[in-house]
Order: sequence, then C-alpha cells, then structure tokens
Amino acid sequence: MKKNSTLRMAPPGERAPAARADAPAVISPDDNVLAGMDVICLSHLRWNFVFQRPQQILSRRTRQGRVFFFEEPILDDCASARLQLTASPEGVIVAVPHIPRESTPQMVDILQRELLNNLIAQQNIKPFVLWVYTPMAISFARHLEPAAVVYDCMDELSAFRGAPPILRERETQLFRWADVVFTGGRSLYEAKRGNHPNVQAFPSSIDVPHFAQARLAQPEPADLADIPRPRLGFIGVVDERFDTELLRALAEAKPEWHFVIVGPVVKIDEADLPRAANIHYLGGKSYAELPAYLSGWEVALLLFAHNDSTRYISPTKTPEYLAAGRPVVSTSIRDVVRPYGEMELVHIADEPQEFVAAIEKALVQGRGDQEWLARVDGYLAKNSWNQTCRAMFAQVAEVIAKKQQATILTAKNQTANVSREVADRTTAMLEISGD
Repeated sequence: MKKNSTLRMAPPGERAPAARADAPAVISPDDNVLAGMDVICLSHLRWNFVFQRPQQILSRRTRQGRVFFFEEPILDDCASARLQLTASPEGVIVAVPHIPRESTPQMVDILQRELLNNLIAQQNIKPFVLWVYTPMAISFARHLEPAAVVYDCMDELSAFRGAPPILRERETQLFRWADVVFTGGRSLYEAKRGNHPNVQAFPSSIDVPHFAQARLAQPEPADLADIPRPRLGFIGVVDERFDTELLRALAEAKPEWHFVIVGPVVKIDEADLPRAANIHYLGGKSYAELPAYLSGWEVALLLFAHNDSTRYISPTKTPEYLAAGRPVVSTSIRDVVRPYGEMELVHIADEPQEFVAAIEKALVQGRGDQEWLARVDGYLAKNSWNQTCRAMFAQVAEVIAKKQQATILTAKNQTANVSREVADRTTAMLEISGD
C-alpha cells in the first residue's frame, strides 16, 4: 500500500488478514498491464452492509493494488465536507463522504467531486481503474481520466423502490463512457447487451470453502438454538423483493415448521411483515457467521416475489446455500430456474400449496443425498469467485492494452504525418530553388 500523504484513516486499521482458501491472487504475476494498478469503486452500497458481489470481487483485488471504495454521501451536521477513510478487515480503503445536511443536490455533487479529487491527489492514485456500481456517480466523476471504466451492473437499479427518476438517463451516459460492462446475471445481460458493444455476463459465484463449513457440525448461535425443528431458513435483505405474502401463507399452512429469516429489513415497514409463533426474524449477521446458521437448518429458501425489482436478479444465495449442502426451494426467479432448476439442483415453486409440497420433498431429501451433492459440487467447482474475478480483470487488462495500443498507433500516425508534411515542404522548397 502506498504511503498515506495527507488524509488520515480513522481508525488507522491494518493490512488485510491472511486470505481465505478461496482468495489467492486474482491476476497472474506476469500481467504487466494491471500489476500494481489501483481501483476506485463508486458504489451505492455500504461496504459494511451485506457482504455480497462488490465485496467478493474487490476484496480479492487488494493483493494486486489498493482498492478505494467510495460510498454514497452521508448528510449530517458537519460544518464542512470531509472524507472519512477506514481500512476494512479485507484491506479495502472505505471512503465515506460527510456533507452538510443543508447542501442542495447540486452542491452535493460539487462537494463529492472535490472530495474525490482530493482523495486521488493526496493518495497519489494514478493510474487507476474506475469500477462503477451506481450510474448516479457520473454526475460527479465524469471528469476523471482512468485507465479503464468498468460498469459492473449487478441489478436493475431503476426498478428498485426509491430509485431517482434520472437514473435511467445517467445509466445511458455511463454506457457511453464505460469501456466494458459486466452484468450480475444472465437475464440482466440479455436486457443490457444492446446498450454497449462490450457487455459480458458474470453471474453470482461462490466461495465454496467458506460455506462448505455448514456441512460440518457448527456451534449453534444463541438466537437459533431454542428454535424448534424443522427449520427453514432465508438469508438476505428483506425489502420490496421479499415475498411477505408467501411467507405468511407458508407459516399458516404449516405451523409445525419454523421459518428463520436472517437479514436486515430495509425500505419496507417492519409492521407489514408477517408475524407468527413459527416465524423468527434474527436480523443481519456477519459473513463469518452465516455457515453456523446454515448448518442449523433443514432447508434453505429463496422467498422472492415476482415484481419489477426481481425481474433480473441473480441471487448470490443460490450457490451459497448449495455449497452449504442444504436442499433449496425457490420461487421461479429466472436466473435461479436457469440453470439451477433446469439441472435439478434446486426445487422451484411459486404458489403456497406447491411451495409446501416442494419443501416436503426437500425435507425428505435431507443432507444425505450423495448423488445430488456430487452434482452440486461438480457445478460449483466451475463457478468460484476466484475464477470469476480472474476472468473479469483479464477483460479489464485487455481493454487497457487495446487503449494503449491505439494511443501508440495514433502517436505513430501523427509522427508519420508530420514527417510527410516536412518532406513535402522540403520537396516544394527544392523545386522552387531549382526554378
């Protein structure tokens, strides 16, 4: 990590701990294009909210260069704008803009731009890759000149509750600026591939060693231990994508089953959540804790509603549940049906009655279906986050190499043109002199 010049990290933090078994270097040592190059990520998500796609990708990049994760601003009572820098346990430098609450939207953009410029100057970030998750960032970052612009489109954000109306326009601008576009699933790729000449699908992948811990006996978390069995669990953000009515119907149909919901509740009123003696909301848990919860369940659930916000999702929990060795029942989300449902790795159902029947099959299947586990492991072996990250950054390296070659070719052409002009002038002068 380069020496911190002016900005001080609060708290100072330490370098990332020893990497997990699933996190070796992403880029080969002989890759001269990206070696040592920093990454600046502009994200609508908080680094410490839920450990998902951005965290999986960017934490693996820290072995090749610094990673700066620039979050959306916090509007508070600060007297002037400031940037709080914190080193995460994964080695990512998390940058949180704090902006005076009374700032207008235009002033918020101006202040973010200034904070981002100061970060780049004070941390001597050059050259760098700009990794973008939110199209809204283009309003304060378009002036930057990175080695490459990556738009990692993990969701159709315009379909989410509370999305700003201008988001689609900003995404159109981002498509024109980006050098390469990645999508978080196959359905999203099919929706976006016509918007850019270089769109590539990189669906949700899996950290197998981490979640495979759930296949072994784990100490039961205190808030899980007293919940009767069978336990049917869901891990994820509980928001407008979560099918509350399906959960309500399942709990009423099977009062002897216990439904365990692990994850934060956001953008919906907790008062609207179904309540029953056999529904247990345990709140958000850390990434490190998830295998212990999965180990204590009989079946894992994907309780997603069918609406605009779920049309293109590719749930990261699908491969994580499977790596944990848990039978899975999901609603017919397209990127779960393809490939998991088609390969008979996941039970698919929608209506409450058929969902109950699917859970009953999963309970009978249990943890001892060795043929199913073998097929699961065969599929997951080809879809690790390591492989995905290597492929992503190989594409970025290719983009940068092509841009460098184009710059060299342009320079050569300009030199050749100058040489021809000089030669033409010389010839003309000689002809005049000869006359």
